[in-house]
Amino acid sequence: MGQLLTKERIRARAPAPVPKELLPLGQILDGDCIAAMRSLPDASIDMIFADPPYNLQLGGDLSRPDGSHVDAVTDHWDKFDSFATYDAFTRAWLAEARRILKPDGSLWVIGSYHNIFRVGASLQDAGFWILNDIVWRKANPMPNFKGTRFTNAHETLIWASMGEKAKYTFNYTAMKTLNDELQMRSDWVLPICGGQERLRKGGHKVHPTQKPESLLYRVMLATTKKGDVVLDPFFGTGTTGAVAKRLGREWIGCEREGLYRDAALERIEAALPLDESALKIMQSKRAAPKVAFGTLVETGWIAPGTVLTDKKRRFSASVRADGSLLNGTLTGSIHSVGAGVQGAPSCNGWTFWHLEHQGGWKPLDAIRQLYLLSTEP
Repeated sequence: MGQLLTKERIRARAPAPVPKELLPLGQILDGDCIAAMRSLPDASIDMIFADPPYNLQLGGDLSRPDGSHVDAVTDHWDKFDSFATYDAFTRAWLAEARRILKPDGSLWVIGSYHNIFRVGASLQDAGFWILNDIVWRKANPMPNFKGTRFTNAHETLIWASMGEKAKYTFNYTAMKTLNDELQMRSDWVLPICGGQERLRKGGHKVHPTQKPESLLYRVMLATTKKGDVVLDPFFGTGTTGAVAKRLGREWIGCEREGLYRDAALERIEAALPLDESALKIMQSKRAAPKVAFGTLVETGWIAPGTVLTDKKRRFSASVRADGSLLNGTLTGSIHSVGAGVQGAPSCNGWTFWHLEHQGGWKPLDAIRQLYLLSTEP
């Protein structure tokens, strides 16, 4: 009884889902990001991607050996009086980020060595749980012109959940598929933003640290679902919004610089969303809809009397009308009969048993996938 009451209390404390109609979807909120986030309801955002000021503390202009100017980050928005001021700013926007994220939401933050360690400590202090740190290794980094240090060839991303026990989205199978059926590692080799993707006005970069769409594509594909709401509190020229539109995610931006807002809106307007078939990603077996073998029998995908064999044709069994299998005196589910004929403690019948289909022998799981495709809306 006490356990039941505890569960009821937990449910009562859980925030009710926020209708999407109440959110400024597809909009860039003007002004300071902290004030802008304060206008959003509690527990309304599925994922936050943050590219905060790096606080580079650059002293004077940078020049190449030939005397030409290096287009680095010297804008006013990247300047803070002290580390303490930067830390206070970080804690403030992280507090709002935590308030507006759903319990199963996640946070991504990207930075350089100038700021990412300070941000990492602050987000841990705020109660976030670090899931991974990702090294974005730049395939074409800017060289170190002074020759006094190693070339800065990477940036670091932190991926965090709302707590140690919190649920979160991770499309593991999609990432493995994207990586040629190998587990996706935490070091990503991607080029910096350049070419036609780099926004320019009057021959100059619109934004000094515009992120490549490939980076956001991987982040969003890995840790969000179609229709999720993604917030970028440092929206800049709208890479997050453009990729969200392509992938069928909703987006909200915060940006105080008018030049960036205008460039972002123009860019997102021109972005083309992927069609529905392209948006379907590989699901993990755990996330895939459950289908009983009997469903394939009763819907006519596999007829009673069909003979199944293992891949090497050592064992066979016939399908009965109730979805069970028969092998001599042995009868039961596809799993129990598969285990029985092998003398094994267990068996995955979906991959063990095969049947003839369209001129070849296919595992039962292949027929199950065809059935699932046929039932998609």
